[in-house]
Amino acid sequence: MATFRYSARDSGGRVVAGAIEADTEVGVIGKLQEMGFFVTSLERQQQRTSLRDALRRLRKVGMRELTVFARQFATMVNAGLSMVRTLTILEQQAENQKLKEIVGLVRKDVEEGTTLSDAFGKHPQTFSGLVVNMIRAGEIGGVLDDVLNRIAIFFEKDLALRQKVRAAVTYPTAIFIFALGIIFFLVFFILPQFIGFFEGLDLVLPFPTRIMIVFTRVATGYWYIFLGMMALGLYAFRTYIRTPSGRFGFDKWKLRVPVFGALLRKVTVSRFTRTLGTLISSGVPILQALEVVAKAVDNKVVAQAIENVRSSIREGESIALPLQASGLFPPMVVQMTAVGEETGTLDTMLQKVADFYDAEVETTLAQLTSILEPLLIMFLGFVVGFIVLAFYMPLYQLITGIK
Repeated sequence: MATFRYSARDSGGRVVAGAIEADTEVGVIGKLQEMGFFVTSLERQQQRTSLRDALRRLRKVGMRELTVFARQFATMVNAGLSMVRTLTILEQQAENQKLKEIVGLVRKDVEEGTTLSDAFGKHPQTFSGLVVNMIRAGEIGGVLDDVLNRIAIFFEKDLALRQKVRAAVTYPTAIFIFALGIIFFLVFFILPQFIGFFEGLDLVLPFPTRIMIVFTRVATGYWYIFLGMMALGLYAFRTYIRTPSGRFGFDKWKLRVPVFGALLRKVTVSRFTRTLGTLISSGVPILQALEVVAKAVDNKVVAQAIENVRSSIREGESIALPLQASGLFPPMVVQMTAVGEETGTLDTMLQKVADFYDAEVETTLAQLTSILEPLLIMFLGFVVGFIVLAFYMPLYQLITGIK
């Protein structure tokens, strides 16, 4: 709501002034007329936006917040609350400032007669085509409450999958950052103190010590060159993957990376089958559902394969054959899809495939974590051990010579 400053006359002709909150100027005039005032001037008061509020508005709506919103939305609609009242409650209790503003705009559009799907469609950065198309299908079929519940379940399972991946990589990432921190501290703060001492000794320095001295001098004397090269390389890489051919090539490479490529394939298959199954079960036509899935998949190679499936279906073919021809989907996915097409239970089969690959992702993550942790610890031990050895060997020679 906005704040308006007004000047008016009451029934006795006396001038009154004040401030009132409303959504529009028409609403302000209506409230004042109900109070028996004749409005003479009306001005919208400029609200001061703090830096904290501005940062909140710039912040995107996260997956967790969308999941909570979808579950609350479905629960209240299934409980029989009107759409406007549900949106009002969700607007009031939303903690994310961006989400609060968007829900408020959706509520206003619904109050003015706009359909819920069209109101959501005005905010594509927050509500994807998946949500908009499912809600539109629910409105057409008269099963909006059921569709909202499916959206909530889809968000909850997708969030659970993302949390599993994030939790699995957190510990190895922390170890790697810790190792880099130790190396940085030793190279820039400890080793330079000993270089002059070692070079002043009348000794032939061991090979590990000479390597450490050269590395330390290069790192401390030309760090800005390395930093500039890293920044330039990162900029060139980001520029490359923003091009269609660059993004396609990079996505193709990600699917072929040893170990991690297999994990990415399983995550992609899980999201593809769950999204497509959810759309089909909600009543979205198959061609439109595949179009939405192709846009939702964060991999250009897989998106192109899905577009090929759409083209084949448009020409009268089945889904299973182009899936198999793409070479990206495992035989199990192809066979389950074929069975679902033959029996008319494609949405159920896709959901079962998604559940299976969710479990596969969890198992692969556990195996990957059990391999990565000891490898990173071994790497950290090797680096620290090499530095200690480079320190100890000339000191040992010096002590031996003194004896």
